[in-house]
Amino acid sequence: MIVLDINSVWTYNYLMMIKKELKMTEFEKNCYGMPESAIREQYMSGITAQLSGLEMVVMGIMSDCQHMIEHGFNKEDVRKQLNVAKFILGEIMEAKMEERV
Repeated sequence: MIVLDINSVWTYNYLMMIKKELKMTEFEKNCYGMPESAIREQYMSGITAQLSGLEMVVMGIMSDCQHMIEHGFNKEDVRKQLNVAKFILGEIMEAKMEERV
C-alpha cells in the first residue's frame, strides 16, 4: 500500500501519473520525481510558458524552491524541483544551439 503525504509537492504529480498511466525510469524518479514527459507537459507546455516563455517558468520554479526552503519542506523535494528547473534550462540551451546551426 502506498501512503501519500498530502503536504508533499509530488502528491499531485504522482496522482496525475497514475491517472494518465505514465511510467518513469529509475533515473527520472530519483532526479525529478516525475517523467520527463510530464515536465514537458506540465511545465513546458503550460500557460506560463506560452505567455511568458520558458525562462519565466524556470524563475517560477526557483521561487517555489525558495518558498519550500523557507517553510521547511523536505530537502529531497526541493532538490528534485531544482533538477526540473535545470532540465528546462538544458532544453532552452539545446534549442538555442540548434538555432545557430
